[in-house]
Amino acid sequence: MSALVDVGYRRVVVGLGGFRIRLRARSLVVGIALAAAVIALAVVSLGLGSYALDPAQVITAFAGGGTDLDRTVVLEWRLPRTLAAVTLGALLAVSGALFQTVTRNPLASPDILGLSNGAFAGMLLTLTLVSSSWPALTVGAVVGGVSVALVIGALARRGGVQGFRLIVIGIGISAMLASLNTWMLLQVELETAMFASAWGAGSLNGVTAAPLGGALACAAPLLVGVAVLVPRLRQLDLGDDVAAATGARPALVRGAALLLGVGLVSIATAVVGPIAFVALAAPQIARRLARTPYLSLALAALVGALLLLASDVIAQHLLPVMLPAGVVTVTLGGIYLVVTIIQEIRRRA
Repeated sequence: MSALVDVGYRRVVVGLGGFRIRLRARSLVVGIALAAAVIALAVVSLGLGSYALDPAQVITAFAGGGTDLDRTVVLEWRLPRTLAAVTLGALLAVSGALFQTVTRNPLASPDILGLSNGAFAGMLLTLTLVSSSWPALTVGAVVGGVSVALVIGALARRGGVQGFRLIVIGIGISAMLASLNTWMLLQVELETAMFASAWGAGSLNGVTAAPLGGALACAAPLLVGVAVLVPRLRQLDLGDDVAAATGARPALVRGAALLLGVGLVSIATAVVGPIAFVALAAPQIARRLARTPYLSLALAALVGALLLLASDVIAQHLLPVMLPAGVVTVTLGGIYLVVTIIQEIRRRA
């Protein structure tokens, strides 16, 4: 059951029994449109390749129909990669939204702050010193990301997590880690260096159901934590004084949000390597589409899923040579930054 309520903007009240939730009408429409776009692009993605299938054949294969080859191609060969693009893009976007909400800075994202490079460094150390198994690489990536976050937090403690100092220190740490990662790649054996280099470019090639399932299992409790934290984050949007007066503990909420954000980006990085700009751009694109004064984590997740899936489709099928999806996200991110800067200049003119 639903009803429209006029409170200065159109709001939809959806409820069943005694349960009620209130949503902005525009946010609801944008969310439905984004979800439909993700599903449509996923169906198209599953049909593209040397063994091409049209959308009707893809849907039929999902329903258990079609030929054995159709089902094998769709469900076993292509579905893990498509699901990886959707779910990991969503994780990156939620991580970016958490960072931008806590720091109140649209430039604050895990890749800009160097957390992705930190996770890459942790993965490289694990690969060369411990094991090449996926669980070990995941632990190494998470430890690397968390370690870098702690270092950045310690160096920026005088300016606080909302200060411009945090961004500058993060950019510096990211540059240092990029150099360190390159040096480590030059020291390892050729086979290891080739594997790590391909992974470091941010590629979904070779993603299988096993690491994807492991990543989702690790991310599930973190996402539950994010859902629990959302009301407190909305209180922070009102300012620290108001948040504290209404029962929130700003320092504790920020620490928990950053920890969850680091965990999400590290898990995604462990599976597909560092993917740039999705965490940076997705929350801001979602906010502009919905025209909300705050960052919606759900809409950011949908935009992130759409961005990474579209980047992977472009990298696989629309370029003369197949490239890692991370290369495409860097290009799209550069375009996004240019457009954002031009709009900001015009706004201030």
